[in-house]
Amino acid sequence: MFDIITLPVGPLQANCYILLGKKKAIIIDPGGEGELILEKTGNLEIQSVILTHGHGDHIAGCPVFVDKGIPICIGTKDNDMLLNPVANYTTFTGQPFVLDKAADILLKEGDVIDFENTSLSVIDIPGHTFGHIGICADGIVFTGDTLFNGSVGRTDLEGGDWATLEKSIKEKLYILADDTIVYPGHGPSTTIGTEKKYNSFIR
Repeated sequence: MFDIITLPVGPLQANCYILLGKKKAIIIDPGGEGELILEKTGNLEIQSVILTHGHGDHIAGCPVFVDKGIPICIGTKDNDMLLNPVANYTTFTGQPFVLDKAADILLKEGDVIDFENTSLSVIDIPGHTFGHIGICADGIVFTGDTLFNGSVGRTDLEGGDWATLEKSIKEKLYILADDTIVYPGHGPSTTIGTEKKYNSFIR
């Protein structure tokens, strides 16, 4: 398996996850403070950066990795958000932000990312954005802004839809084993079983 560093970054304290293997690392959602994230990887080779979705608070740290030629990965339907400050909602913060280029790798449900001796599986979990994805490994899932500890992602932004979000959570996340650890886009981790039992938004 691999070690996981949780690093809240940026003004909205989005959770960046750094997966540390023996020789390589993967970054999930570098929402800011790219140099700090890079420092946490030590001397490991960074295999790729995976974005669960295209909102600014989850992508703002990407330039550091783009400059180093590290592949950026995102769900197919969120790719345009990387190049559009209105779509990624940074225009509304007063600090418009885009990447210099679109993603290198477009991900969709069923894709598998080989990471050392582990397979990371991609699932489509839209509802917060059109192309939101989750990343599953043995006993864990990175849910971005779809499912939180005791809450769920907002659906009032472009690409958001409550019925779609509810379907994603019930049919893609709540079917996972109850002891699956949930690593959300903001806030503390939880488990699928805890959310099924106590999450008042979707049970």
